[in-house]
Amino acid sequence: ERLNSAAGQARESYNMCGITAYLGSKEAAEILLGGLARLEYRGYDSAGIAICNKGKMSVKKKVGKVKELKSIASTVEGNIGIGHTRWATHGEPNERNAHPHLSSDSGFALVHNGIIENFIPLRESLMRKGYKFVSETDTEVLVKLIEDVMKSTGLSLEEAVRQALSQVVGAYGICICSRDDPDILIAARLGSPLILGIGEQEWFVASDASAFLEYTRHVVHLNDGEMVVIRRNVGYQVSTTQGTTLNPAIVELEGTLDQIEKGGFKHFMLKEIMEQPVALENCMRGRVKLHPSAPPSPRGDEDPEILPKFSGPHINLGGIEQLVGPPDNQFTLLQRLQSAKRIIICACGTSWHAGLVGEYMLESLCKIPVEIEYASEFRYRSVVLRPDEDIVMVISQSGETADTLAALRHAKQAGCLVIGICNTVGSTIARETDGGIYLHAGPEIGVASTKAFTAQVLVLAMLALRIAQGRTIPDDEYKMLVKELSKLPSRITKILSENEAKICEIAKVYRYAHHCLFLGRGYNYPVALEGALKMKEISYIHAEGYPAAEMKHGPIALIDNLMPVVFIAMQDSIYDKVKSNIMEVRARKGCVIAITDEGNTELESLCEYVIHIPKVSECVSPILTVVPLQLLSYHIAVMRGCDVDMPRNLAKSVTTE
Repeated sequence: ERLNSAAGQARESYNMCGITAYLGSKEAAEILLGGLARLEYRGYDSAGIAICNKGKMSVKKKVGKVKELKSIASTVEGNIGIGHTRWATHGEPNERNAHPHLSSDSGFALVHNGIIENFIPLRESLMRKGYKFVSETDTEVLVKLIEDVMKSTGLSLEEAVRQALSQVVGAYGICICSRDDPDILIAARLGSPLILGIGEQEWFVASDASAFLEYTRHVVHLNDGEMVVIRRNVGYQVSTTQGTTLNPAIVELEGTLDQIEKGGFKHFMLKEIMEQPVALENCMRGRVKLHPSAPPSPRGDEDPEILPKFSGPHINLGGIEQLVGPPDNQFTLLQRLQSAKRIIICACGTSWHAGLVGEYMLESLCKIPVEIEYASEFRYRSVVLRPDEDIVMVISQSGETADTLAALRHAKQAGCLVIGICNTVGSTIARETDGGIYLHAGPEIGVASTKAFTAQVLVLAMLALRIAQGRTIPDDEYKMLVKELSKLPSRITKILSENEAKICEIAKVYRYAHHCLFLGRGYNYPVALEGALKMKEISYIHAEGYPAAEMKHGPIALIDNLMPVVFIAMQDSIYDKVKSNIMEVRARKGCVIAITDEGNTELESLCEYVIHIPKVSECVSPILTVVPLQLLSYHIAVMRGCDVDMPRNLAKSVTTE
């Protein structure tokens, strides 16, 4: 009950910070600093490491970037240690508040992601006992609490950690090393992700496997309420924080080191924009099939009734076609989706925009009512959930987004079937949902999401078509759309190769803009929202996305000759309406940039700039129309001198609530 309250119900609070730890025979400093550098995308304002060696605890901290910490910490010797990048929640960014934090006698050091919600009464209690605090953080309270338990009970460090954690309320991912026992690492999680990496007589702990991927791909994902104790020359033992021994599975990660390096690109964001053709190919591999084949039956036989459906182009999504449920009442997730009375999509940020496209697709193609909810609001509203009729779908690139996890758990507690769409294999969302679909887009390091968005929309398109197949759309339309999906990678390659020079030219003209509007209708209204978000995130230009028709209900008052207005104006069912909206902007001397189909010359005289992209079906168009907007935001941000991969105040793996 306490675990559910802290991690899921009361206040889901994951920190953006990064943790890395090492125990083995190599020099820990190099491994810890390298790991912290790979966790920089998570967002942080200070960094530090602690290394045990020959009865001494060496702690180095720096405000700013990991490279500044490296200048003072790279020569510290020892083969066990912990590291941390901090994103301030309690106390301003300074060296006193930076992690690791030490016990009073410097006997052990601790790093912590998350928030201890009852730190104020704990701190007051400890101060009455005579403990002194040098920082403003909740983390130091946890350190002194563990120390107090050891002193008052005589327990070992391991047992004192268990006892102390039973007294805290909130979320945490912690790792501890000891000066007096330099052969032990202790880590525990409740709400904040931690992964154990297993090498040859060496072990790693991190909040993200990218921190140690160059050393091992064999991992154990810790679940909420679990703890791992690693001992040199002995190995590791996972247990609950109450002491029950566990035997979790070892998983081999699919990623490679090359995938988390820049590969010659100036920024991760540019690399990931350019990777989108490959990312979408990987997303469709084994799923989008252009030639006749029959999917394996969940029951191990062949159903002659479904064979005709797979006589041509088709989609096979194994993640929703496996049997679930008790032996006497088994069903596939696909069957539940097809019979659902309502689908509720919960997500945040860019994933919410993808979910909004998904709402349009599912309602149009599948004729199922869909609601899209901000995950951060979902559990705080009195949403009426009907477990027998509703399916909740959660979308998250990382699979660790705090608000989305909280929405997932809220839906599960209400008895709803929950399906997940995420990119990170083995993530918490992947483990806690009833089933789902991986993006297989590869690691996304840049804070501003690009290839994950297009992959999410692609997955939602495949899902909608699979649900609709043979039910709610004609077979020829279904096959035509499947073929269109298969052509998306080559069409994105064409957009990237033919438009970047023009987009750079546009960026030079509008890089000094203070405000910007993005307008679209139908399927491309969510793209307008996403384009505006990208501009805000990385260039710090105030940008807003609207349905184009809503412009005259307020935003039109902002338009003048200094206001760039970006229209997504594909020649679809509402093209004439969008063209009228463009004329309204031109009448007020607004500066218009339009995204439209190849061969459409009607907009040349109405717009300062027109970007042409391949013509596709209306429901598939968001996967293409968003690409020029990604490039435009990227080039404007670079020209403004912004840190594209690590925008101020943002982090990749969101976040505190």
